[in-house]
Amino acid sequence: MKQHTLHADRHHFHWDNQLPAALELEPGDEVELAIIDASDGQIRRDSSAADLGRLDFSRVNPVSGPITVRGAEPGDALVVDILELELGEWGWTGIIPGFGLLASDFPDAFLLISRYDASGIEFLPGVRVPTRPFIGTIGVAPAAPGQHSVIPPRRVGGNLDCRDMLRGTRAYFPVEVSGGKLSVGDTHAAQGDGEVCGTAIETALRVRLRVGLEKQRPLRYPQLEVPEVAPSGPAPCGSFVTLGIGPDLLVAARDAIREMIDHLMKEYGLSAEQSYCLCSVAVHLRLSEVVDAPNWVVSAYLPNWLFPRRKR
Repeated sequence: MKQHTLHADRHHFHWDNQLPAALELEPGDEVELAIIDASDGQIRRDSSAADLGRLDFSRVNPVSGPITVRGAEPGDALVVDILELELGEWGWTGIIPGFGLLASDFPDAFLLISRYDASGIEFLPGVRVPTRPFIGTIGVAPAAPGQHSVIPPRRVGGNLDCRDMLRGTRAYFPVEVSGGKLSVGDTHAAQGDGEVCGTAIETALRVRLRVGLEKQRPLRYPQLEVPEVAPSGPAPCGSFVTLGIGPDLLVAARDAIREMIDHLMKEYGLSAEQSYCLCSVAVHLRLSEVVDAPNWVVSAYLPNWLFPRRKR
């Protein structure tokens, strides 16, 4: 087993199975990657909403790699163990015009800069969110030729934004091209299930992985083994829950979040934009019911620990 390093400048902005490898590993090798944030450094500690509105979208969501694994062939599975995620000191959450679950409700750019350490994130004055760093984008190259956007997730992984892609998790990815061509990016300090405003607490992280190979393990989609120490369910202290109900799950999800935004504004005096961003980093969307036709239920969980003494 060897240890390798991949520096922050070895990144790309599209899935493309013809990209040359930035690094080649033997199965079982470890690699440390310096991951840049989802804006590719365009958002800084002193940035404003105007900077967010001027984003160069050709540079959004860079991923480090690709990393090839010797012996990986279509029909195999890459096995990725997330060994370490080293936090920085700050991150950002933004509303990007035209993007997010409620894009039509929030047409203007809005930006929050968070400072954090291992004890938590100062998201808003008096509102602290626990740090829970994870990898937002991780996957392998698709077999389809040409360049493909990094923004939507794919059957080979990519921009999954699964908040359980954290330290201690083992992930499996279906190999579609020789070498697999693994890439990693879009790291977060915290996020709610759903990432509803389109961004989490976006941040640069230092990531250490072990990359293995399972021969002849064909997968249709990625799979995860998540450590017991990092449950993804609502906080044990209880939650306030809003519901969206109807025949369309996406519409129901929007309604659940709209109800939660209304609750945060009325009960805690937050602005609509602050509430929407807080939903993205700390509120968890759940599919509560998908069997009682014609209507389904989507629930939004607000952990009680966010506002232990602020209710007015």
